[in-house]
Amino acid sequence: MSNYLSEKARGLIPYVAGIQPQEPGWIKLNTNENPYPPSPRVLEAISRADIGRLRLYPDGDSNTLCQQIATHLPIPAEYVFAANSSDEVLAFAFGGFFSGKANVMTPDISYGFYPVWAEMYDAGTNIMPLRADYTIDPHAYKGADGVILANPNAPTGIALSLDKIETIIRQNQDSVVIIDEAYIDFAAVESAVNLVETYENLLVIRTFSKSHSLAGLRVGYAVGQPHLIDGLQRMKNAFNSYPLDMLAQMAAAAAISDRAYWDETRSRIIQTREQTSYRLCELGYPSLPSQANFLFVRAERAKALYDFLLEHKILVRYWSKSRLDQFLRVTMGTDEEMEAFLSCVKQF
Repeated sequence: MSNYLSEKARGLIPYVAGIQPQEPGWIKLNTNENPYPPSPRVLEAISRADIGRLRLYPDGDSNTLCQQIATHLPIPAEYVFAANSSDEVLAFAFGGFFSGKANVMTPDISYGFYPVWAEMYDAGTNIMPLRADYTIDPHAYKGADGVILANPNAPTGIALSLDKIETIIRQNQDSVVIIDEAYIDFAAVESAVNLVETYENLLVIRTFSKSHSLAGLRVGYAVGQPHLIDGLQRMKNAFNSYPLDMLAQMAAAAAISDRAYWDETRSRIIQTREQTSYRLCELGYPSLPSQANFLFVRAERAKALYDFLLEHKILVRYWSKSRLDQFLRVTMGTDEEMEAFLSCVKQF
């Protein structure tokens, strides 16, 4: 390790993202990307862009995009904040609302970036074990300095109903509750966005990477009451006043305007998820009840199956940690990709 690193940098354990192969021929089911291309409106919007304007800085507040998001939800535009991926929004939120706090509650099995941001912003985490069935106990989350939950959770895919989310918010009204809804568009439960006008301590964070097929453009946003949005703006302007480039703003606004395409592709993914879950169960590999665009598949020889799939150029996600080491997380691909995956599992 470099002697030039600060003490803070030395102490960080970075998040490890899924493998991104550079050569062709792989079936990528490891990073929860959308298997379908973005809405045709995205290409139309980018093709109409005035490229000459790239010499200028973009709108630092992404006003047009925020208005389009507000119309889609629907919610007042002043309740929306956009930035360079939901990861960046989450980092701003940790810095703005959790820094220096001692008791930030989060599940023991959830998005692996949360403990990294907690360490970076000196937030003391209170790790809350999932129940034996991998569900969150909402009544355990009370009296916190902050709460951060993914709903549906990752990597389990299990979702909390809106009334259970509301229980957590009510039990922590003196602190900010963040609900990370990266996968909510694939769920049957209602979005916590429906509660933001009621609760001043609720911040909902979402992404264009999953249901809008824009992982390559890195666009995320938050929804909350204006005082929380002001806090995110403060963090953003202390870090990077222009986080979201002009083309990304245009593409995201076009994507969210095409509700019919969004509904068609997410419905296809949900159908593929249910079919794949059923067929895996027939092969002896049951999944947790997922409401995301992936399955958390139980396999007694999970590492061996992971290696076998890897040999056949099929990427899924495996963790060697306790309570995770007998599972594989499998992103939903196209029906053709899932047929290849299932055939390989059957061969194993």
